Amino acid sequence: MAGENYTRMVEFILIGFSDVPKLQGFLFTIFLIMYVNILIGNGLIIAITKTDPALQTPMYFFLGNFSFLEICYTSVILPKLLTNLWSHNKNITLLACAVQLFSFLILATTECFLLSVMAYDRYVAICKPLNYPVIMNHKFCVQLVVASWISGIPVQIGQTYRIFSLSFCGSNIINHLFCDIPPLLKIACGDTSMTELSVYIVAVLFAMVSFVLIIWSYIKIITQILKLPSATGRYKAFSTCFSHVTVVSLFYGSIGIMYLRPKASHSEATDKVLSLFYTIVTPMFNPLIYSLRNKEVIAALRKLLLK
Repeated sequence: MAGENYTRMVEFILIGFSDVPKLQGFLFTIFLIMYVNILIGNGLIIAITKTDPALQTPMYFFLGNFSFLEICYTSVILPKLLTNLWSHNKNITLLACAVQLFSFLILATTECFLLSVMAYDRYVAICKPLNYPVIMNHKFCVQLVVASWISGIPVQIGQTYRIFSLSFCGSNIINHLFCDIPPLLKIACGDTSMTELSVYIVAVLFAMVSFVLIIWSYIKIITQILKLPSATGRYKAFSTCFSHVTVVSLFYGSIGIMYLRPKASHSEATDKVLSLFYTIVTPMFNPLIYSLRNKEVIAALRKLLLK
């Protein structure tokens, strides 16, 4: 009995898609294809933003960093999920679970900040075009990216510590695809209300503040676009923002549905499907979103592939 309790304290079991055993091989193939597409698609975006002279601008500098972030984001989740599907071994150690949660939180926070930075870049480009090269100089762009990556680290260290300071004495089974806060709180013992409160405060602090900054930027952008005299000018100005608006909508829309819907409508199966959108589906479609309507990206991709 003592040995069983000790095992429960040092490792968890990630259920994942164990409830559909006949689909394990099919799901492994699908997720492997998606992961390869994410690596190739985002890798190509990184390559062209680093090598093509026409893309050496702040917008594409941020896009390259965003693509690198997406690769890191999915690499925290998908390799373990693929291993679970292939080997049928669902175990994950307490330390590995903590590292996965911490990495996921840091990368999600970075994505929020980086999307805000990209919105600010579009705001300066459209609303202050004459001062754009001065304001968005390379040093400032690097500072914005570094700040996006490191700003959330101290807070998320505290978040991860609070979660894994809880006692998991009832069960070690996590009915989810990866170590996330809601499924971990479900299996924690004792009163978790203060931990849940801190989670919501941090979510508001990071996700909502960055979302408000994005909305503010686009209110200013739309106001400026409507002042343009020609329809062609308005279309051209808005087309530079279309890809970013689409990515923001997918990211915040899926997270909002996942975490802000009423508790009564929560189900573990639905949570798994929704989590796939912001951890796998959105990073897979981002390269397509940024390239389909962007002639500069398409031209750079053609040159790279011809080489």
